Amino acid sequence: LSLTLYALPYTLAERIAGPWSGALAGALGSGGAFFLFFANTTDYIPVLLFSFVGILLGFTLAWWRPVIFYPFIIIWNFLLFRLDERRAPAQTPHLLHRHSAFWDEFQRLPLVGLDTHLLLVMERNRQEAEAAMAYLNTTRQRWAARAAQIEQDARQLMACHSIAAIGEAYHRLSTSEATDSASALLRSFSRISQDVDAAMRQESAYNRRLALSAVEDRLDGLLRELTRSNDRYAARFRPIAAHWREVVADVVQQLAEEAEMRQEIDNPYIIGVPLTEKQEIFVGRSDISSHIEQLLLDRRRPPLLLYGQRRVGKTSLLNNLGRLLPSTIVPLFVDLQGPVSQARDHAGFWYNMARSMIRSAQRQRDLILPPLARDALAADPFTGFDEWLDQVETVLGEHLALLMLDEFEVLDMAFARGRLDADGVLGMLRHVIQHRPRWKVLLAGSHTLDEFQRWASYLINVQVVHISYLREEEARQLIECPVEGFALRYEPEATARVLALTRGHPFLVQLLCAEVVALKNEQPAEERRLARLVDVETAVPRALDHGSFFFADIAQNQVDLTEAEVLRLLARQGEETAVPRQVLVDYFPSLMALENALIRLQKRELIERIGDGYRFQVELIRRWFARQPA
Repeated sequence: LSLTLYALPYTLAERIAGPWSGALAGALGSGGAFFLFFANTTDYIPVLLFSFVGILLGFTLAWWRPVIFYPFIIIWNFLLFRLDERRAPAQTPHLLHRHSAFWDEFQRLPLVGLDTHLLLVMERNRQEAEAAMAYLNTTRQRWAARAAQIEQDARQLMACHSIAAIGEAYHRLSTSEATDSASALLRSFSRISQDVDAAMRQESAYNRRLALSAVEDRLDGLLRELTRSNDRYAARFRPIAAHWREVVADVVQQLAEEAEMRQEIDNPYIIGVPLTEKQEIFVGRSDISSHIEQLLLDRRRPPLLLYGQRRVGKTSLLNNLGRLLPSTIVPLFVDLQGPVSQARDHAGFWYNMARSMIRSAQRQRDLILPPLARDALAADPFTGFDEWLDQVETVLGEHLALLMLDEFEVLDMAFARGRLDADGVLGMLRHVIQHRPRWKVLLAGSHTLDEFQRWASYLINVQVVHISYLREEEARQLIECPVEGFALRYEPEATARVLALTRGHPFLVQLLCAEVVALKNEQPAEERRLARLVDVETAVPRALDHGSFFFADIAQNQVDLTEAEVLRLLARQGEETAVPRQVLVDYFPSLMALENALIRLQKRELIERIGDGYRFQVELIRRWFARQPA
């Protein structure tokens, strides 16, 4: 009778207004009905007691029902799982939608086996599983959705049996910025996968082997860490790390055996991408890093501008400042050509900025900065980012933070297109410079601030650090001994010719020397280990062809029509030949246009003045322009 008096009003009210209304109606029904039923009795104590118990049971339904019915619910769910297991994989929909997690909203206890059922459906019907997980993430059973996703990621990682599969794994991983151990492990595997992908994109077998050896070392470190760890996920992910290390080690060994069998000279030169701090080929720049260090210690805290032409090594220097500067300075590198400047609003801009800074601190100084949640920037992005900087300063302690913004010109394009507000972003940078003494700001680009007036008005007293050609001893090291144990020797005349053709331009030195190594590897083994003058000259046309993207960028993006015509005229005169100024004046109808062109070309370090004439600064660039049709 009690059950009936409770169930009838509960069912009616639950259908109309929801479970809590049903509980209230059931409580009043079971308690109130008994009170009316026994209204004529003389002993009210049992009636009142029974009514109170009925009402109490109704109001505490959400607490006692999950516990009492839990064994029956588990049996029901297990039967559904076993039935789904025996169904044909192609038979849909699965019985998962009948699981109690999708209709019993009062159940607060973890439903054992729900994650296993999710995995089964995920393997057979990804779309159905994702819909179920999306719902579960809004309930108390969200643990199961997360556990199933982690296990699915672990299975995908374990299924990578080739180096190509490992290099593609990061595309499929569902990583997040969460601080729990599973998310941290997945981010580690994602970064390793990205490093493998980058390694396999290297042009030379030597650089692939070098990059993969670094990945192997990282996997060794991860294995040791997982072996020592007591974390619950350590045992699950350690076999994956061991498997990946075995795959990577096999490829490294295979590359080494192939190189030994062919007796090839390893080509250490890296063309077209900046050098990272892990690449041994980076040479020199100690004078520039020393100058930067002196300016960083200046009490006036001036902002810095690393200025130099394209491909002259600005980004490579920024990547390597961590090992050139004292450990008390923490470099925070931000590439503005990436997601930062492409953000659609200020929240996305500061979020991507923080992500880059966090990654750089960990890579350069093994320092873990606090995460910045995107939600914290939703209401007020500038205040949210400023508060995050307070947290970063707490972690930094007495260390000095060097915020390095590479390719700052790209950000100006975002201002011009209206995606970002110049006053807000530049005002924030000026605020950091003026009011945060432990922070220094360094911009890097191929333009001066004079060409960007709105930057100049916010960043006052900028100290320019000019980066240009390598010094002769640095260029010689890059030619003759780029890495330890380099097998190719150069005749003195061959080295001198490389210097004369490139003037120590770091990109062009690597471009030409890479072609020399490739040329020597095509020769008989007895002639392979010594580079002669004729080898350098033979490699020049190949370098001009393979480096055409560098030269074409000058012609198409860095000079206007008048400047391009000046370059073509100078190029036709031959090596080290200066064109008299009067010849140029007679050739161009507008003296003002000529003067402006000569000034800009000298500023871009393409030409130089010799006496009363002008010539190319770099012979390889002159040769490329000389090859172009008039």
